[in-house]
Amino acid sequence: MKARGLIGIVVLCAAAGAQPQPAPPPVPAAKLIALARDNPDSPELRMAVAGAFAAADLEKGTAYAGEGPDFVFALKSDGTPSIVIDDDVPVTMARVGDSAVWYRIATLTTGRTHNFHYVVGGQSFGGKENVPAYGPDSYEHAGIPKGTLTAKMAHTSAVFPGMKSDYWVYAPAQYDAKTPAAVMIWQDGEAQVERDGPSRTLNVVDNLTARKAIPVMIHIFISPGAVGDKKMRSIEYDTVSDRYPRFLLEEILPEVSKHYSLRTDAYSRGIGGESSGGICAFNAAWYEPRQFSRVISRVGSFTSIQWKNGEADGGNDYPFKVRKEAKRNIRVWLQDGENDLENKFGSWPLQNIQMANSLKLMGYDFHLSFSNDSHTRAAGFAEAAEELTWLWRDYDPAKTSQTFEMDQAEKAAPMFRVRIFNRN
Repeated sequence: MKARGLIGIVVLCAAAGAQPQPAPPPVPAAKLIALARDNPDSPELRMAVAGAFAAADLEKGTAYAGEGPDFVFALKSDGTPSIVIDDDVPVTMARVGDSAVWYRIATLTTGRTHNFHYVVGGQSFGGKENVPAYGPDSYEHAGIPKGTLTAKMAHTSAVFPGMKSDYWVYAPAQYDAKTPAAVMIWQDGEAQVERDGPSRTLNVVDNLTARKAIPVMIHIFISPGAVGDKKMRSIEYDTVSDRYPRFLLEEILPEVSKHYSLRTDAYSRGIGGESSGGICAFNAAWYEPRQFSRVISRVGSFTSIQWKNGEADGGNDYPFKVRKEAKRNIRVWLQDGENDLENKFGSWPLQNIQMANSLKLMGYDFHLSFSNDSHTRAAGFAEAAEELTWLWRDYDPAKTSQTFEMDQAEKAAPMFRVRIFNRN
């Protein structure tokens, strides 16, 4: 389970009352941070703040930018503001000369998400939750070769009759068609394919592959399908059955195999996703452990979304299926947060803790990353390098199988326990 730490922050606040000025050019976060650190009294810093943030975000107190551990938060305020990061003590901003700009410098822990809000005149104002602080593997680096992403491709299903799905395939620069590659399948793939988008997945893959922290893998990014106007995401992802894994095994993987040389052993196949895509990934490995053995479930929906009383199991049953059914030879990373969803389908935080305890009780090779996040992709994106490194640790391309065993540190750790902290 992961602790989150505040080391510090760069904060800038612009007070109200400045005369309208021509819009300055956009300023990269790294340059803005450097100006705040090295030239806090300079007119360039004031112009940089105006160029870095939208006026509406400054008014609402939601503006921020970050580069690695260094961040800039900005606010338009008539009074002297303080900022609270990760529920730490309020910190008052220092004025830049006689201007209406305020600043403070420090850093945030990377590989995690953070939250912030302001205090102005004794009242809380603005802020955001789930602000990702990316580690170095989430950025492009000189000398690290980039892989190749295909154009978006379309598939029409027979397993889900008439369903049309989009997908992309990413091959790292080290891929050689003469050597069959491992496979990683990502659900909600459209959220993963923009190199500089929120996921940073392509950067992470390139960096980890280059230093051999993960094997050479073909990554398949697949989006939920639709039958006409009917969205199929929940039917595909939340249904507890072998139907979606059959869709992958009978349709998507054979199609991709026409163009790429893929390994077919479960030892060399991983699958991941967020929310309904998280339970979908676990479900595929649960029903087809001889085909998929490595799972990443972020804010997984182990709840009753597709549960039908007396007719069909739901994700809410999985903690008990893990305890009662035959053990599968799979490795599982779970990620969730204490502020995840509570609704008519169930409790996401409690179900993920239940899943972790069930996996632990039965001796699975698993990890739970649990923080104060809500139902967001941001936390999983921020820790993606750690997830993939853990999931593929000790991989040996000369092997086709491995019996996964709980690591010694987890064996020595107690079961997860719940403490109520938000009411008497």
